[in-house]
Amino acid sequence: MNRKPILSLVQKRRKTRQIRVGNVPVGSDAPVSVQSMTNTRTRDVSATVRQIKGLETAGCEIIRVAVPEMVDALAIRQIKEQVAIPVIADIHFDFRLALAAAESGADALRINPGNIGAHHKVKKVVDCAKAHGISIRIGVNAGSLEKEIAQRLGATPEAMMESGLANIRMLEDLGFYDIKVSLKASDVARTVAAYQLLAQKTDVPFHVGITEAGGLYAGITKSAIGIGMLLSKGLGDTIRVSLTRDPVEEIRTGYEILRALGLRNRGPEIISCPTCGRCRIDLFKIAQDVEKALLGRDSQIKVAIMGCVVNGPGEAKEADIGIAGADGTGIIFKKGRVFKKVHQDQLVAQLLYEIDKMTQNSEDVNGSKE
Repeated sequence: MNRKPILSLVQKRRKTRQIRVGNVPVGSDAPVSVQSMTNTRTRDVSATVRQIKGLETAGCEIIRVAVPEMVDALAIRQIKEQVAIPVIADIHFDFRLALAAAESGADALRINPGNIGAHHKVKKVVDCAKAHGISIRIGVNAGSLEKEIAQRLGATPEAMMESGLANIRMLEDLGFYDIKVSLKASDVARTVAAYQLLAQKTDVPFHVGITEAGGLYAGITKSAIGIGMLLSKGLGDTIRVSLTRDPVEEIRTGYEILRALGLRNRGPEIISCPTCGRCRIDLFKIAQDVEKALLGRDSQIKVAIMGCVVNGPGEAKEADIGIAGADGTGIIFKKGRVFKKVHQDQLVAQLLYEIDKMTQNSEDVNGSKE
């Protein structure tokens, strides 16, 4: 049930150094990883752990937590004891928070060296990261560039590139090379241009995304275009889709972007028709129910949710399994052939039952080959 894309949309991946965020490799030939950020107060350990576990189920591979105060930095130790994925501490302004987060077990630090302060403070952060064997992400945002660069160049791609390069060199001059960098703006054009400029000047792996992208629709659109453009050019080693929504939606969107480009294929692929006047079932609810039921599953199958027999099974014959509605009834089809006819109220339950059987049989076959 695994498929390879007929045509590749992606240029050859940019060659970078490889670093690690906990047990997740980033850069070079490692898969493009998907990450998110919690929106709980980090000091609220139970709420933060609960949210991270939900993100783990959705496929999140790296999680970042905000560290605005010392109590948040200290909470990382308890959080780390209860979650499986690497935790990045997001630090601004106060270098002592970075030191405390590292001491508490953070797997990486996200800093903007330009707002950490004097050079000796940056050095203390770097020395601490070295001592604990953790990596650092340099996070450059168009809205918070160093004053000198902003006054000279404005909030331009050139300014973002120059800021990123200066900060990379600052850390490398201190003998630190386990670095990744992000250059984010709230619009696609500046973000893409900034990464393209920096790619010509360093082999540091890139964390890519569009910052402050907006709510569900604007955020998904900007992120899909921006992240998609960068990945299609071979730029990007780890991604975060920024949405003003539940962070789980960021993970789902991230994987769909990677799937569309043929870079990752996690979990079932669901296709569905947009509906029209021929549809006689509540396809919106059915699609939502199926998506929710399959969230977090690893099976690589293609599932079609079609409103009528015009679109399914014919137009969805490439799907491994699917349903098509009729008036009060529906059909389940496999590989374009009708498998069974069921009552409308049983469509979702029967579909999920057949998916369970298919995936179990696939696992049995794969297991017998090992």
